[in-house]
Amino acid sequence: MLRYVYADQLDTRPNLGNSMFRDRAIQFGERLSWDVKIDNTGCEKDQYDEMNPLYVVWQLPNGLHGGSMRVLPTTAPCMVNDRFSQIAGGPITSPLIWESTRFCLCPSLESQKFRVSAAIMLGGCEIGLNFGLRHAVGVFDRRMVRIYSALGWSPEILGSAGTGRQKISVGLWEFSLPVRNQLLARAGITPEVSARWFDQAFGVSELAEACA
Repeated sequence: MLRYVYADQLDTRPNLGNSMFRDRAIQFGERLSWDVKIDNTGCEKDQYDEMNPLYVVWQLPNGLHGGSMRVLPTTAPCMVNDRFSQIAGGPITSPLIWESTRFCLCPSLESQKFRVSAAIMLGGCEIGLNFGLRHAVGVFDRRMVRIYSALGWSPEILGSAGTGRQKISVGLWEFSLPVRNQLLARAGITPEVSARWFDQAFGVSELAEACA
């Protein structure tokens, strides 16, 4: 199921949070060889995890992490502006645009990675539509291009740097009901179930009322 959890709520779900940060260490540190900090418990965290971001997490039946991404408003310090504004053509600061980063999948879910990816993207779309946002912005590498295309929600690319496996891009994703419907189908989740998961975190939304 999808969980929407702020960083300051992770203490109430330690197994979920710790397994998420450990999976991030495996994906970004071990598999992709990114320059990330991994602590002595095997968890990958950075300064943006200290800013009480919102995490969209696919929780497995055993309560552990299946996949996730991190969401922050661009009106506060965020990765795309602090580190990649030159690629985007300048800072992106708007209450209607939130940043999405650290898209991560549990390494043991290889056979389910498409469905879990769709579910995580669906969670991001639910946030955008229910919070009244227009776009998400994010930095992504070449491996994600195929995933976005398969899900039917490719970003508008604002700029790129590097070549080959080292190529990274900054993109904008527009939130819309057709995108939500497509991601629901890709994830195999009904509108009612997705709305209920969102409501468990934030209360009844307009989308939930529309599904009632």
